[in-house]
Amino acid sequence: MFEVFRKGIRLKDECETNIETFSDMRKYGILFIFFLILFFAAAIAMVMGAYEISFTNVYATILANLGLYGDVSTVSKLHNTIIWNIRLPRILLSITVGAALASSGAVFQGCFRNPLVEPYILGVSSGAAFGAALGIVYPSVFSSIQISAFIFGSLAVLAAYTLARTRGQTPIVTLILGGVIIGSIFSALVSLLKYMANDSALREIVFWLMGGFYYATWQDVFVTVPIVFVSFLIMWMYSWKLNILSMGDEEAKALGVNPERSKLVIITIATLVTAVAVSTVGIIAWVGLMMPHAARMILGPDNRFVIPSAAMLGSIYLIVCDTMARTLTTSEIPVGIITSIVGAPYLCYLLRNKGRSLLG
Repeated sequence: MFEVFRKGIRLKDECETNIETFSDMRKYGILFIFFLILFFAAAIAMVMGAYEISFTNVYATILANLGLYGDVSTVSKLHNTIIWNIRLPRILLSITVGAALASSGAVFQGCFRNPLVEPYILGVSSGAAFGAALGIVYPSVFSSIQISAFIFGSLAVLAAYTLARTRGQTPIVTLILGGVIIGSIFSALVSLLKYMANDSALREIVFWLMGGFYYATWQDVFVTVPIVFVSFLIMWMYSWKLNILSMGDEEAKALGVNPERSKLVIITIATLVTAVAVSTVGIIAWVGLMMPHAARMILGPDNRFVIPSAAMLGSIYLIVCDTMARTLTTSEIPVGIITSIVGAPYLCYLLRNKGRSLLG
């Protein structure tokens, strides 16, 4: 009888292991499908635009520049300018920024245990906007708008974290309130700079605040991609700790995880990614809020799968929105407008249909 009981327990454990393995394999399969969708979305976006270029000419131009097929001298100069110097860096930057905002949004939501948190919650967008506005209004003092936006975006989060830290601890609610306070201060300073700016500087500030990829260059790609890629790997490595932190600080301590240290590392990396993205392309809303929700609805709450899936969904979403922004009208629409128009109804759908399960 005892031997039968032992065999029954062993069989039960093996079945549970097989079910878990199958579930994980299925999730990896979904991640692979997301990757394929991302690849095909980028391929289609390369062909679409105001100037029509055939699929063959597009990829012949890319392969020639990569030295894989033919020579660049055999490619039309017009095609080379449009494909290699305009569309390709723009699409690569939209993939990078979408992944940065969506993955950092997933990290912030898991760390703060709040599904309504987004990457801009700690004031990084307001700080970056102030830095960019300073660079636009006073170009002789701040030579680079991107560097100025990055510095002040990072300073805003540092100020919020310092304001919230008391007695060696950083309560989540206090940190969020600190971010709201610092964000409000920087927003007021941006309004002051708008008031002081001349007409051309004011128009440039407004366009920067709406977000867009119209100034995308290879230099932006070379700077942004390595930072986002390394930061994403670190956030993904911390995904199992994020799963533990989502249960609460006391449970994390009981399981041997230092919540303060882990939160500091995670928030720092997520802030770095967000600051880099915002300083490069301006403020693009909804990506960091929507995509983690979509990832959890498809793959569940495990951050090992939520972070990479949110990153790929964010990239796909920004490619689609940016393609719409540059093809819907003869004059380009800032991509931040497109993401907001599409994002607001999506959040309304979540609140109406999934609100009880998502928000408790």
